[in-house]
Amino acid sequence: MQGVGAFSSPTCVSPSIPSSGCNHSNPRNIFLRARNSISTPNQSRSLKKRRQLFSRSSRREYSHFTVKAASSSSSVGNESYAEEPATGVKFQTSLTLPGCSTSLSLVGTGYREKVFAIIGVKVYAAGLYVNPSISPKLNAWKGKSAADILEDRSLFNSIFQAPLEKSLQIVLVRDVDGKTFWDALDDAISSRIKSFTPVDQSALSTFRSIFQGRPLKKGTFIFLTWLDSSKMLVSVSSDGLPSGADATIESESVTFALFDVFCGDASVSPSLKASVANGLAAILN
Repeated sequence: MQGVGAFSSPTCVSPSIPSSGCNHSNPRNIFLRARNSISTPNQSRSLKKRRQLFSRSSRREYSHFTVKAASSSSSVGNESYAEEPATGVKFQTSLTLPGCSTSLSLVGTGYREKVFAIIGVKVYAAGLYVNPSISPKLNAWKGKSAADILEDRSLFNSIFQAPLEKSLQIVLVRDVDGKTFWDALDDAISSRIKSFTPVDQSALSTFRSIFQGRPLKKGTFIFLTWLDSSKMLVSVSSDGLPSGADATIESESVTFALFDVFCGDASVSPSLKASVANGLAAILN
């Protein structure tokens, strides 16, 4: 895919949302509840089985993504963007965000889907951006295949720990109540934290205040931008790219838990993680 899996120059195409008639009820659990932080032997065996199932699911998602990848990138003049194939949302291949020292490059896209009865409802598309300077810090994985990268938790941990910016852009493809969105996100984060400190509680309270009582309409952008491993900016915009941050989250437990929601062993978006693995493999080969 053009612009995904290669670091490119800044562009200024904003993500776009295709029209849709879908109007399902808002789910509370937009994010999958993750594994518990403390595991008993039985839980460990269960976790191992879930990881195996996730790995197989991720391979299917990865194959599905790469089949469509060739036709899902485009450019307008000197501007370049990549289309997430399942939702049709277009992401800039490079963008500059508040608080970042340089432009960030898109390495993969995916979507979040909830299943109600037998109907799959897509809730949002997502794209992961990283600081291009991260490449040398991943030299240990040079030559690895996308399949190997997908299952290597240490690589994703290295991306998180690297003192370089990375950002997740979420683009809603349906209306979601702010409280519903936060309750689901809170569940996913909290299940990944073993014990809460006052710092963690304060960070979650700040996070919560962004979404409480705030309707999130289709097309809303939510940026989760990690400046380092313990500091993250949250920006919400219903009118293009944000000009500033709505809040600063300062808790490594919370920021890591959130990264793990999307890039951990039990990612809520296997398609995103598989696409990122594909993009990283292209960069490192």
